[in-house]
Amino acid sequence: MFITLEGPDGSGKSIQVPALAEFVRQLGYDVLTTREPGGTSIGDQIREVIMSMKNKSMNPRTEILLFCAARAQIVSEVIRPQLEKGVVVISDRYADSTLAYQGYGHGLDLKVLRGILDFATGGLTPDLTLLLDVDVETGLSRRQQGGGEWNRLDDYALAFHRRVRDGYLELAAAEPQRWVRIDASQAPQIVQQLMQEAVLRRLRPKV
Repeated sequence: MFITLEGPDGSGKSIQVPALAEFVRQLGYDVLTTREPGGTSIGDQIREVIMSMKNKSMNPRTEILLFCAARAQIVSEVIRPQLEKGVVVISDRYADSTLAYQGYGHGLDLKVLRGILDFATGGLTPDLTLLLDVDVETGLSRRQQGGGEWNRLDDYALAFHRRVRDGYLELAAAEPQRWVRIDASQAPQIVQQLMQEAVLRRLRPKV
């Protein structure tokens, strides 16, 4: 099973991944966690270029192609081989991020993006996508106060981040069979509980 976590910046995805992975292990499954961009040696190098505040002049099309290059690498090197072994893969972001950020955020053609994504992923789509949804102001405030990496994408204008969030909500509404929206403004333990409940509706315990 392939599970992805999506959401606006500051929604808490990265914090939630370890606990969700442990929950799935307790159900009796082998689990691999990864993130985008990154997750491979090549992907991590691409991540540095994408996220660096030194590259604020980056063209949105360049951004798309770099994200998809890293994604093509992790799908072929990590995700697909693990899924073929029966491992549950949990990814902090995946292809839907490109639709939300570069499609809705930058206003680029969604049909064109879907073609690029299909090429990069070889058509691999998640079985379940958890949308950790939080309003833009709250999410960015969390990012600023958290003391972590403040990157080039975080630094985009507030209007950009609002378009991204709206895009996520549209994507989720269009595929309700795959997406589950979770209110990520709640306490982390409540968010985790809701995530686990969503997984249990799709994944039967082995133990």
